[in-house]
Amino acid sequence: MTISTPLAFEVLLRVRYGECDAQEVVFNARYADYADLAATEFMRELIGGYQSMLSQGKDNQVVNLNISWQNSARFDDVVCLSVRVSKVGNTSFTLQIDMTDWYTKNAIASAEVVYVMVETKHYTKTPVTADFRAKLNAGVVGKRTNFAGINIIEQG
Repeated sequence: MTISTPLAFEVLLRVRYGECDAQEVVFNARYADYADLAATEFMRELIGGYQSMLSQGKDNQVVNLNISWQNSARFDDVVCLSVRVSKVGNTSFTLQIDMTDWYTKNAIASAEVVYVMVETKHYTKTPVTADFRAKLNAGVVGKRTNFAGINIIEQG
C-alpha cells in the first residue's frame, strides 16, 4: 500500500444532495462554489488564509471566472479539486482548478479564476508583492484537504 501523493494542491469533497438539481446532477452554479472553496483552502495552505493577507492591507478580487464542463457529478460522488497557479502578472494571478471524480479519475469540469490584487483602504489595484509572487510560483504541491471523509490510502 502507498499513500497517493497529489501533483498539485487538492481538495476532496463529497457531493451533497442539496447541491443537485432536478436532473439529479450537481447544479451548474455549484461548480463556482466548489472552485471558491478550493481557492480558499489553497490560500489557507499558501499563506495561512485570507486574514493573513487582509492584516497586511491587501486583498484579491475575482475579475474573471470561466468554467468548462466535461461530465456531471452526482449525489454522493467524491470530487477532487486540483489547484495550481497558471499565471502571475503585475497585479493579478490566475488559478486553474481541475475537478475530477476521485474514484474513476474522469474529468468533470475545469475552472480558471483570475484575481486582481487590491489594497484594502480604497480597494484599488496594487502590485503582487515579491513575497506573495514567490509563494504563488512555488504553489502548494503535495498537500490535500479532505472534506469527503474518505480514506486516502490506495492500493499501489
